[in-house]
Amino acid sequence: MAIATISPKQLFEQIQSGAQVELIDVRTPVEYREVHVTFARNVPLDQLKPDDLIPRVGADGGPRPVYIICRSGGRSKQACEKLVAAGCPRVVNVEGGTLAWDKDGLPVVRGAKAMSLERQVRIAAGSLVLIGSTLGAFVHPYWMGLAAFVGAGLIFAGITDTCGMGMLLARMPWNRVRGTSAGPSCGVG
Repeated sequence: MAIATISPKQLFEQIQSGAQVELIDVRTPVEYREVHVTFARNVPLDQLKPDDLIPRVGADGGPRPVYIICRSGGRSKQACEKLVAAGCPRVVNVEGGTLAWDKDGLPVVRGAKAMSLERQVRIAAGSLVLIGSTLGAFVHPYWMGLAAFVGAGLIFAGITDTCGMGMLLARMPWNRVRGTSAGPSCGVG
């Protein structure tokens, strides 16, 4: 089943027309704090539980859609797939994520600057490849296995569109916001 999508402008038009919209931002709390859609609620991808969704009735008598957003669309697509697989009705991915929303000049809340999770993954992967290659050349050839392991992980991430290193980095202390919980439970409404 294909995941439904909506452009940022279309979603904003719904808000302006008075529609009640539930928008869940699945980025880390630090990324969310940096910039987020004004009415988005933060529930990080690694903490999103389909069982916590409680569908509310929309104007048409059916369940209201749940809109999912992230930085650029990758994690929100994963979240939508997870929710659809769990049987959640009417899940919609916001195309292009917060970057597209902001680029379209739509209202956002800005806070403290943060390094995106995607940049953190690139830095960590590059560092591990460099360390493994250097130690393999100068200490022992077995260290080349570290670079090969990271390369295999990147291939796996590309094929499956899931990133184990990203999920691990999302749980690191520097990707948490001090003094707050990870976010409220994910009730639709």
